[in-house]
Order: sequence, then structure tokens, then C-alpha cells
Amino acid sequence: MGSDNTTMTSSNSDLKQCKRSNFLEPSLASVGFFFFVTLLFVTTFFYLNFEVAVNRINFPHLVGWAGVNDSSSSTVSRPSELLQTCGNERVGFLEEGGGECDIFDGSWVWDESYPLYKPQDCTIIEGGFSCSQHGRPNDFYTKWRWQPKYCKLPRFDAGTMLEKLRNKRVAFVGDSLARNQWESLICMLSTAVSNKSSSIYEVKGKHITRRAGSLVFKFEDFNFTLEFYRSPYLVSRAQPPAGAPPEVKLLLRLDVVSLSYSLWKGADQVIISSGHWWTYEKTIAMGRYFQDGEEIKMNMNIEAAYRRAIEAVVDYVNTQVIKDKTRVFFRTFSPDHFRRGAWNTGGTCHSEVLPDLGIHGASYPHAMIAMDVLSQHLNVLRLLNVTHMTSMRQDGHPSMYHREVDNATAALQKALQKSQDCIHWCLPGVPDSWNELLYALVLKQELSNA
Repeated sequence: MGSDNTTMTSSNSDLKQCKRSNFLEPSLASVGFFFFVTLLFVTTFFYLNFEVAVNRINFPHLVGWAGVNDSSSSTVSRPSELLQTCGNERVGFLEEGGGECDIFDGSWVWDESYPLYKPQDCTIIEGGFSCSQHGRPNDFYTKWRWQPKYCKLPRFDAGTMLEKLRNKRVAFVGDSLARNQWESLICMLSTAVSNKSSSIYEVKGKHITRRAGSLVFKFEDFNFTLEFYRSPYLVSRAQPPAGAPPEVKLLLRLDVVSLSYSLWKGADQVIISSGHWWTYEKTIAMGRYFQDGEEIKMNMNIEAAYRRAIEAVVDYVNTQVIKDKTRVFFRTFSPDHFRRGAWNTGGTCHSEVLPDLGIHGASYPHAMIAMDVLSQHLNVLRLLNVTHMTSMRQDGHPSMYHREVDNATAALQKALQKSQDCIHWCLPGVPDSWNELLYALVLKQELSNA
């Protein structure tokens, strides 16, 4: 019994000692040090001035220090993405068993082999997308590669794609973001052409501008054309009839597709997109109301109108497009990343240096509407679902670098800081990844048809 009491006393003493030294109860000094390191980390990453911070960060080393594995290869990736799927390496998307992989579900990984082209080697880039030429002080935004969670994408090969597009037509239809993606694909494909200046040209000698209604670039050696048709709403616009309410300045015919559709009819691949013009500011605030059939819908909300427009596109493709000839994709909404304001109220994004690699729960009404409509018609249009992947890339916008900054006057630099582009994308950049997905889907379709 005495021995038991001695043992119990010793145990209690040990327990008290353990409690006193519990690592879950850190000292005040430890808490202070942890707080200091955390504050320093957050400040360095997110609140330093963009121009200063990006020039001082040894990024691959910094990524490793932040808890991201640094392998001996040219890529750096999050640990979760380095895990093998079911104990094996990821299957190739084009390989047997890769067809079930959702290539739109994944993450961005650092890859030193990117970008796929150098901005100075693609002179067709419209000024607003040419960020490096306008003084952007880093190229971090060009180094991220999209990695699906459960499969490997084929590496983009411009020569292979051009051969597959020989004697064919590819058309992009939509707003300036469609042009953003179109320009990206021109640059990507041009890397396989040696005599760019003489064999890649706009067929009518037009220059790429923001307001161009149509642009057709020909790759002479392949008898291939890459076309862009501007159609921000995808549906026709019409003058209001006599007797229409005075506030109606223009009508968007929700049941009639844009006249530009006749121009791309017969193309082999068509990529349609729309969304950023479907806002109150670019419709009702400008006197642009909706008409469905013979009825002017004065009280129709923007989301309902957009849904009806997408349905009109589906109806047109289903009834007017020869499916054995033309493959139609719908690229989903590309999120913007304005901070502390909107596009017309001084919103900015110039201090965004890194992608957001966290888990996203944000929803985008335009994307949800399009996916809801198109999910019922996947035999008519194929989805190029870029919304989730693009939502992470707040670092990829032109911001103030949509115009020359380095040589700008102090007054202009100040004005540029208040007038930023956080909608479109720098090239090289995010739209290249959209086109890599398009490339994978085209190759996959060819394999399934073989």
C-alpha cells in the first residue's frame, strides 16, 4: 500500500511537471516571436508596394520557404499536388483512363519552363495586353502552369496543332476577352513558324484594335485562318420601334443571334464567350433594354436576360450549325479582380503579385447561368470551364500596365494608378492556359473519333 502511495505521489508530481512544461502552453516570449514572424510574413507577401516587392523576391526560394516543395525539376508545386493519385503517377489526359479526368479541377504550379512564348517575339499583341512592354517589373505571372488534380495535360505543341489545323478555320466570338484569348493563340501558334512577318498576316491588312469588328489572321504555310468576331452580347441589337418608352435607346434581341454568326458559319472550331457586358452599367444604365419576340421587357433583370441570350445561342448552334463540320465551345466567365472599387470607381489590382492558391468558394452568376443552360446541351456545345482556375489569378491582369508606365509623366502615372485594367489579361499569361485546355480537348476529341 505504501509503495502504491509512493507511486501515486510520484505520478502526480510527474503530471504536474508535465503540465508546467506543456508545449501547448507557450511562453509569452514564444507568442510574441510567433506573432512577429507571422506579421512579417503577411506584410512581405501582401502589403509591400508592388514595384519594390517583386524585384526583391527570390520567388522559387520564397515559394519553398512558404511550405511549397522545391524539387530538383523545373517545377515547384504545393505538397498536396505532389501526392500521387491512388499510389500511382497521374494518368495522361490523352491516355486510356484519362477521359474521366476533370481538367478544370486543379491548381496552379510554378514552372520555370514557362511562358510558352516571349512577348517580344509576338508583335501582334494589342497594346493593352502587352504588360512587359509597358514597364511591368516582373514576369512571375507568366510562370504558372495549370495542373489538373487527377491527370496530366499534354504539353502544348504549336507544330502539332498547326498540322491539325491545316486548311481549317478557327473563330473566336465575343467581347474583348475573346480577343484576348484569340491573340494568345496567335502568339502560341506563331512559335512554330520561322518566317512570321511574311507568312502570318491579317487578310485585309487591318491592325488589331479594341474596336475592331472582325479580324482574320492567316497562317499562309498552313492555309489556316484564326478569326475574331466582336459580339459582346452574342445577340442582335436593334433600334427601338416607334412608340417605345423614351428611356429605351437600343434593344438587345434576346431571341436573335448577332449578325456576326453568319461570318463564322462553316468554321471548323468556334469558341464563344460573353459576360462582362451583361451588367447594369452596360445595359439598362445606357438605355439598352431587352426584347424577346415582339415584347420589350422593361422589367427583365440582367441575369434572366443573359440566360435567354445563352439559350438563343444554343438554339442557333443546334439548328444552324453542321455538327459534323463545326465543333463549338463555350468559354465560361473570366472573373475580374478589382480591389477597393470597381472598374469605374477607381478599383485597382497592381499590388497583386501572386495567385491565390487557397480553396475558393466564390460563385459567379454569369458562370453559373451559362453552365446551368449548357449542362443540358453538352451534345451541342462543349464547355471550356475556365472560371474556377481564372478566379485564382488576380496577379495576371494588366492593372496600370495597360499603358506605358516607365516613361510616363508623374501626372500620367498617378492617373494610371486610378484607372486600372483588372478584367483583361497580360500576354503571355492566363489566356495561354485556356488555350492549353482547348488544345487538350481538341486532341481528345480526335482520339475519340479515330
